[in-house]
Amino acid sequence: MKKLILQMMVSVDGYFEGPSRELDWHNVDAEFNDLAISFLDTVDTLLFGRVTYELMAGYWPTEHAIKDDPIVAGKMNALHKVVVSRTLKKVEWNNSTLVKGDLIEEVRRLKQQPGKDIAIFGSSDVAVPLVHQDLLDEFRIMVNPVILGRGKSLLSGLKSRQKLKLVESQAFRSGNVLLSYRPENVR
Repeated sequence: MKKLILQMMVSVDGYFEGPSRELDWHNVDAEFNDLAISFLDTVDTLLFGRVTYELMAGYWPTEHAIKDDPIVAGKMNALHKVVVSRTLKKVEWNNSTLVKGDLIEEVRRLKQQPGKDIAIFGSSDVAVPLVHQDLLDEFRIMVNPVILGRGKSLLSGLKSRQKLKLVESQAFRSGNVLLSYRPENVR
């Protein structure tokens, strides 16, 4: 069975986006890109909500992205993308599939398919109901050395506590720290 992994960048004060949805505070360098490339090699599907999909689809297929970061762009453009949205009419980024139906049912179906793991980047609103249904197998939280003061907090809207177990941590020269957790009920 595939694992569903949430990978998010957050500020020290726990925000994954600024008050105007800005992400300009993300601390990204060559060491981070190496980690991203390694992680992308372990997945074959990306799961997005509409907002994150539109941000990603507006960047990774561009000439700038392909020139600036050809390896990550190549992987992002090649991977299968599942987009959960009630408002989008179509998705045009290559290898994208639009899902308007039941998110929980779709994720259960995806996890049963053969292949590599599934990743969620951003898309906190998509992740919250998956946490409620115990469908997230790993939380990879990259803490950036910045305090935003305002924004949207990670997994805003959770209605219950979930205990996690730290399975790995890694500090980077940039000051970023990757914390990998699994729910206590997942082995």
